[in-house]
Amino acid sequence: MEQLSARVLNLSPSRTIAMNQRARKLRESGIDVIDLTVGEPDFPTPEVVREAAKLAIDEGNNFYTPVAGYNDLREAISRKLRRENGLDYPASRVMASAGAKHCLCNALLALVDPGDEVIVPAPHWVSYTELAKLAGGVPVSLPTLASDGYKLLPAALDAAITPRTKALVLCSPSNPTGSVYSAEELAALAAVLERHPRVWVVSDEVYEHIDYTSRPHASLASTLSLRDRTVLVNGVSKAYAMTGWRIGYLAGPEALVKACIDLQGQMTTNASSIAQRAAFAALESGTTLIGGMKEAFRRRRSLVMAGASALPGLALLEPEGAFYVFPDVSSYFGSSLEGRSIGSSDDLAEFLLDEARVAVVPGSAFGDDDCLRISFATADEKLAAALERMGEALRKLG
Repeated sequence: MEQLSARVLNLSPSRTIAMNQRARKLRESGIDVIDLTVGEPDFPTPEVVREAAKLAIDEGNNFYTPVAGYNDLREAISRKLRRENGLDYPASRVMASAGAKHCLCNALLALVDPGDEVIVPAPHWVSYTELAKLAGGVPVSLPTLASDGYKLLPAALDAAITPRTKALVLCSPSNPTGSVYSAEELAALAAVLERHPRVWVVSDEVYEHIDYTSRPHASLASTLSLRDRTVLVNGVSKAYAMTGWRIGYLAGPEALVKACIDLQGQMTTNASSIAQRAAFAALESGTTLIGGMKEAFRRRRSLVMAGASALPGLALLEPEGAFYVFPDVSSYFGSSLEGRSIGSSDDLAEFLLDEARVAVVPGSAFGDDDCLRISFATADEKLAAALERMGEALRKLG
């Protein structure tokens, strides 16, 4: 449509949301579909968080807040970063937004000029490349290998940086692969970035607490030489089962944070006042609310790994973090059933939805068409039933 901007016409819709909506419509029509698309914990938001929200309503917290969030919330974020990550970000270098995605959008809009390149290791979350495009930038999808644990290697990063490179977006623990970078691996990437002082780091750490390794969480924001060009993004959605509350936060250099505040002031103004009070309660609880959910995810990971490993034709790595498995399903490309051919991850995802009534996300959405993303952020019995249905459907392909 000529009336719409090139900016909008250049965007691709989220296929995670698209598959989720298809599954929802089928369920609403009475069809039994098991939805393994979205990264959304199925647990209730902790009671202490819900009570804080109720109190905020009763106390009349229904007015605009400061654009960057309530001051006490910013102070709570600052304390969290110091207590859990050893990072010193005063409240003036912190802001709250309507979800971590909004923080990422703010950061990239503040950093990227038209034509600037944004390096995104693939497989990657669906929105990184689209947000870079929205800012006028050129996303550079940099493939990683399963044999390397789907982690970006220093030599590959160095080779990808050009005079037009403005930022690297890095996610650890990773969506969709579940890879988790160690401090040593990040130090090797930092050594490359130190040779390129124009390149910023946008570090997405929203899955920080869903980490099955025994290592402390590592962040490029801990590298002193990169502190003045690193934007740390996190939120309460995943760790505290607060996806719908929409509170994320970023921390970074003061000038960059001020720019993001100015941007947000022209877009949403503040995030929800009630949700901010709830997020304050979550962050002040530390990690005391997280352990039970994490152990449930660990159990579900074992269940899915055992079930998926038994399916014919799948090759997969055990995720170190987050709540997804990302199996390679390319062995099915070229197969068919009753005239229906499978030639891509999109074809296979559609086949599984139609034949098995299981909704997953094609790997093409994440920059790797050989794979599917399967979320295990749902009940054990649903996961077991989904794997059984998938196996029955896959065995029909020949």
